[in-house]
Amino acid sequence: MSESTSPNGTATVMGIFAHPDDPEFFCGGTFARWAAEGKRVIFVLATSGDKGSQDLTLTSEQLAAIREEEERAAAARLGVEEVIFLRYPDGELQPTLDLRREITRLIRLKKPDAVVTNDPTARWYGTQYINHPDHRAIGDAALDAVFPAARDHLTFPELFHVEGLAPHKVMTVYLCGTHEPNVRIDVTAYLEAKIAALREHKSQIADMEEMERRQRANVDAEFVGDGPRYTEAFRMFTLH
Repeated sequence: MSESTSPNGTATVMGIFAHPDDPEFFCGGTFARWAAEGKRVIFVLATSGDKGSQDLTLTSEQLAAIREEEERAAAARLGVEEVIFLRYPDGELQPTLDLRREITRLIRLKKPDAVVTNDPTARWYGTQYINHPDHRAIGDAALDAVFPAARDHLTFPELFHVEGLAPHKVMTVYLCGTHEPNVRIDVTAYLEAKIAALREHKSQIADMEEMERRQRANVDAEFVGDGPRYTEAFRMFTLH
């Protein structure tokens, strides 16, 4: 497995995820690093996380508003330029043509050089965590939007002929939460930014000190470097 940053020439990165807090948990250090390197980072969140609470007094509408505010604050900690919410219902996400069209529209509009999303093939991790179905759904929808939908003007032709959005080819894709990583990114210098971003998700993290302890314990023992190193792993594709 090789070490990587972002490919040469990458100016804009789009992270496409299911829920507020997904970008921070899966790869917040990488986004902080890329933003610090001067890259324009945009988050697209398919849902506003309107189901993820044990508080029986909250409505979905109240929770969505809380979580959108938390995500904007977390993204700011990482240096993210823009956060876009599509507001699909949490827990019900499917890789539909409507979702693919919305993501295709945003790819053509924002023109990212690289896209980061979830690996849709990861159904579980070990024997204690089943991957959320929304994570798999957003990975499928995002990959299908990257290729071939965003590239071909005859796919969703109304985007080109009515909205004037020219086709756009994404050059690099990073899949996080993957069982088959082929690159890892050194985020040691950005661990504090990742932890600060996660601390903004107050509605989701009951024990902030335990969260921080887990983040600091997640040292990459095999990564070559001076002192403890922290990395985030991806399956990276270079498209032609």
